Amino acid sequence: MILGISTDTVDENRAFAEKEGFAFPLLCDTDRKVSIAYGAAADASAAYAKRRTVVIGPDGKVEQIIEKVDVKTHADTLLETLPAK
Repeated sequence: MILGISTDTVDENRAFAEKEGFAFPLLCDTDRKVSIAYGAAADASAAYAKRRTVVIGPDGKVEQIIEKVDVKTHADTLLETLPAK
């Protein structure tokens, strides 16, 4: 399953997802708890979270963290590195 998480509001995320044509859920982390837990934000007052990808396996364990994300090539990079299911 693909899931996006953003620190933006519901309305901001809805508009962005519609504009970009996302075919996956984009969840709101306005209190930054998830972003802090995964190291994408330093604390709850952080203006933004870093872009990163966390791959979580079927067993719920983190399999991979990608800290440098180029939004133009990231999807292709993931397809190359993730095992086919």
